[in-house]
Amino acid sequence: MGAGFDVIVVGLGGMGSAALCHLAERGQRVLGLERFEPGHPHGSSHGLTRIIRLAYFEHPSYVPLLRRAFALWRELERGMAEPLLHVTGGLDVGPVGGVVFDGSLRSCLEHDLPHEILDAPALARRFGAWRPAPNAMAVFQPDAGFLTPERCIAAHLARAGRAGATVRTNEQVLAVESAPGGVRVRTDRGVYEAGQVVLAAGPWMGELAPALRHRVTPERQVLGWFGIDAPLAFAPTAFPVFVLEAEEGAFYGFPEYQVPGFKLGKYHHRFEAVHPDRVPREITAEDEAALRLASARYFPSANGKLASATTCIFTNTVDEHFVIDRAPEMPEVLLVSACSGHGFKFSSVIGEICADLVSADRTSHDIALFRLSRFA
Repeated sequence: MGAGFDVIVVGLGGMGSAALCHLAERGQRVLGLERFEPGHPHGSSHGLTRIIRLAYFEHPSYVPLLRRAFALWRELERGMAEPLLHVTGGLDVGPVGGVVFDGSLRSCLEHDLPHEILDAPALARRFGAWRPAPNAMAVFQPDAGFLTPERCIAAHLARAGRAGATVRTNEQVLAVESAPGGVRVRTDRGVYEAGQVVLAAGPWMGELAPALRHRVTPERQVLGWFGIDAPLAFAPTAFPVFVLEAEEGAFYGFPEYQVPGFKLGKYHHRFEAVHPDRVPREITAEDEAALRLASARYFPSANGKLASATTCIFTNTVDEHFVIDRAPEMPEVLLVSACSGHGFKFSSVIGEICADLVSADRTSHDIALFRLSRFA
């Protein structure tokens, strides 16, 4: 039997690394278990850049969490040579009456966020890389930008280590079980016990949490970096991160950063439900074509050669809202997933929420939207 801990965190991606950090800094004896190396490309917390935005079309109740997330990211990066959070501004683009434009505007108005409304000609004049559809409308919110996920994870883990956390990598968790006075975690290397477990295993949540087995769906995603004809137009100072709702689907994108190319993704890329251990990693012509639906029409100066591409996994709930709740069959286990492809930006504040719930079984943050009872 391994040494006892107050808390074991399973999965050290965006959510788990932040939870480990906040728990350790509150004096908990905490163990973090990661199946791969932190920042690995097999799950949902990689890809060089991840969007963070304050205007939130998914639901206005996310905005207070985002305000706290922004503050915690700034606190985490303090003293670092390069920031973790890069502000570019953000565009939510789509037709009037659509989910993205209407939802983003609603969150701005409800939470008094600074913003501008741009029609298609104004969008094209302001940001020259865009060729929007004639009926497109945009909400521009100046606080948005991107995070560097691998560096964010490394920063959380470094702080956790300085606060006394134990981290074990390349160790696969096989089961989470009840034990006298707490929980037992079995891995391919040993057995550990703790009073509580934070289960943040991303696309493997359905394998480890019975309550989520039929409620989360891992989905294959592809991100592509396309060659640019006008590099200055896609620089972080000139090209905001964006979400685009169009007749071809819903897309998201980033300025050029660190590697050559305009980074582009498509929500529900090709609607491929997958098992996380059997994700097709080869990028196909069909994958590229799905992304070019947007680059060719809306960003023609960045429709060059596919410079690079990678896969990741979205772990989706039916309503695409998160899960943060106690496991009904084992209340010593806090479930922290699935994040449905839009969770990384929240990981700083969700780490704080995990520490609240583990330490005091309550939090001042509003997480009612993320309860399991909504599925009943």
